[in-house]
Amino acid sequence: MSRYRIDLNCDMGESFGAYEIGQDRAVLSHITSANIACGYHAGDPNVMRRTVRAALEKGVGLGAHPGLPDLIGFGRRDMAITPEDAYTMTLYQVGALAAIAKAEGGRLQHVKPHGALFNMAAKDAALARGIAQAVASLDESFVLFGLAGSELVKAGREVGLSVAEEVFADRTYQVDGSLTPRSHPHAVIKDPTEAAQRVIQMVTEKQTITVDGAKIPVNADTVCIHGDHPDALTFIEHLLNAFRTEGISVKGVCQP
Repeated sequence: MSRYRIDLNCDMGESFGAYEIGQDRAVLSHITSANIACGYHAGDPNVMRRTVRAALEKGVGLGAHPGLPDLIGFGRRDMAITPEDAYTMTLYQVGALAAIAKAEGGRLQHVKPHGALFNMAAKDAALARGIAQAVASLDESFVLFGLAGSELVKAGREVGLSVAEEVFADRTYQVDGSLTPRSHPHAVIKDPTEAAQRVIQMVTEKQTITVDGAKIPVNADTVCIHGDHPDALTFIEHLLNAFRTEGISVKGVCQP
């Protein structure tokens, strides 16, 4: 039995109407958890349904990916919202995807906030608790995905949810454990070999190197690949090869 295991998740279902974003079908063959956009930052009801069907066909765990109501900004711009807003937005979006999943013969396994909502909840305890309470009120069996070591992870545990601490293959980190803002020139890692090496370090050594060269502790239960990245498949291939070399098993968060 492998000493290490990791869940491999990807944000998807981010097309909208006639606009196609991402490489969902190709990526689904390699991941264990799908974070499906719920219509606020991306996606629409038809896209949500198609993505749920595709994930079920591949045996990939279904997850809701609720975001801020900002289609133009793709949910990556901060908004001034209250904890009650966070609660209601999460309830609305996750509930919609849960209904589609049930109608298609499946069920949700996890919830992962998107973009700015994810980053805001990583630092704002009140917002984090609003999101966690919404998830728990819908179904206490849902796993809450949050940035490793973040307020969202803490809030999930406080309300009795199982949590998965998430790390990112293609993003750099700040010394406080937060993701480097996308406005920074070195926010995104473009070399798949470097990305794989960083993830291996996070899984096996429980630490990573910040954008400034410092070492910080990190716990990795699940690693995110961005499906809208043009080299998403190359990143996944490098990761899977590295996992095999290091004896790391890839399993979904709800698998024994």
